[in-house]
Amino acid sequence: MADSGKLYGIGVGPGDPELLTLKACALIRSLDAIAYPTNGEGHSLARSIAADVIPAESVEIPIHVPMVQEREPGRAAFDQGSLEIAGHLDAGKHVGYLCVGDPLFYGSFIYLAARLGEKHPIEVVPGVTSLGACAARLGQPLAARNEVFRVIPAPLSADQLTTELASADSAAVIKVGRHFEKVRGVLRALDLAGRAGLVAEATGEGETVTPVEDVPDDAQGYFSTILVRRGDPQW
Repeated sequence: MADSGKLYGIGVGPGDPELLTLKACALIRSLDAIAYPTNGEGHSLARSIAADVIPAESVEIPIHVPMVQEREPGRAAFDQGSLEIAGHLDAGKHVGYLCVGDPLFYGSFIYLAARLGEKHPIEVVPGVTSLGACAARLGQPLAARNEVFRVIPAPLSADQLTTELASADSAAVIKVGRHFEKVRGVLRALDLAGRAGLVAEATGEGETVTPVEDVPDDAQGYFSTILVRRGDPQW
């Protein structure tokens, strides 16, 4: 490990390039190689956020991550990506992996770190999370004083969603996508739909902010989050 390059997990924030931290910008400009996830069309939101600070001479390592329910395609993508990154690290090169939001908050960097951490040094540069961005756009706190705040993945079953939402003072439902109607149904059953807002592509060019009851009956994008509170914060 002494002769290895270092792998950096770099949070680039939720979408607005101005939410990149000063540390992230300086580090990206200094690295030998930049890796990032891409979708089926080859687009990378993470790269697009940091595009203005990526040097022209940087080696770029796109990692195609299929957005499918099955786990094997994603595992294969990170297996292959980690091998390519390891080649640069073994040569003493420093590599940064760009991650939307924060690398350790549901970030894909977690899977690279698990594959490469035993043989290569790793450092994480935190980023602005989507939850903070969504709260700012809705103008409401995530949590105050002793409130219980929960982060709940939308792919959970309706029963699991009900259990988690029923006992939280405040919650964020993430990865809404095609699960929107299921989540809205649970919120309605708990009499919480009127207190919930949906933010899609927070701080990005396609951002929308909509009360949950006003959202059309349709699937939402992957980068959609619902925030809900039971009541106003009390001092």
